[in-house]
Amino acid sequence: MLKYLKIIILSVIIISLFSCKEENNTTYQPRKINNSGFKDTLKIINKYLLKVDAERIESYIKRHDWHTQTTQTGLWYEIYETKNGQKTKNGDIVKFNYRIELLDGTLCYSSDSAGTKRIKIGKGNVESGLQQGLLLMKVGDKAHFIMPPYMAHGMLGDFEKIPARATIIYDVELLEITDF
Repeated sequence: MLKYLKIIILSVIIISLFSCKEENNTTYQPRKINNSGFKDTLKIINKYLLKVDAERIESYIKRHDWHTQTTQTGLWYEIYETKNGQKTKNGDIVKFNYRIELLDGTLCYSSDSAGTKRIKIGKGNVESGLQQGLLLMKVGDKAHFIMPPYMAHGMLGDFEKIPARATIIYDVELLEITDF
């Protein structure tokens, strides 16, 4: 009896599965998307985000009483201690102490814990804002660089300590221009 009941239940399930199948002979037609409207929306969003970033940076600068300048590309900087050392140029290998913070004061990285940094300017292996800032310095100078997200780690952050869309502040002391 139990055997017949199982067969009946299984038959009902199979019949109901096949009876629900619907024949559909229509082919998929992709919908055309108006890209110009999408691009316009992205432009509006980006302009808004740039404005918000600039307002946050200006507020930070005011709170800290810094006297910054801005490059044409959007790097905010202040060289607060100048020396008469050698001026940097593209292709130079430079050694520097640094401290990287978020606008809220959170320390992300520093040469105190990770050691001095050595990079080749123009190679592209660090933030574009840092490379631009280093080109403004001479050996011995100390500077603040405030980098909006597009000059730092962008939409994704660095997947460690710098969050997505973060503005970062580099505090840099240029120690030397080296050959290696």
